Amino acid sequence: MNIYVGNLSYEVTEDEVRDIFSPHGEIASVSIIKDKYSGQSKGFAFIEMPTQAEAEEAIKALNESELKGRNIKVNQAKPKEERPKRRY
Repeated sequence: MNIYVGNLSYEVTEDEVRDIFSPHGEIASVSIIKDKYSGQSKGFAFIEMPTQAEAEEAIKALNESELKGRNIKVNQAKPKEERPKRRY
């Protein structure tokens, strides 16, 4: 299952995200989304967990938990096509 993690501090590393999720199950990948020009974190990440039950348990346990002074948002990631289009 793909998990969205939002409201991350810009200083959080992929290893730190992996550390808080690993007690809840196997982590296939962690990807902090960064600005393609500056390389600065955009404050959110995606985590892939192969086991649905472990992913759901991690979401329940970690949503609204504190990481580096911020309450993180953790939920199941939605496929890109489900997101509303941006207006410019």
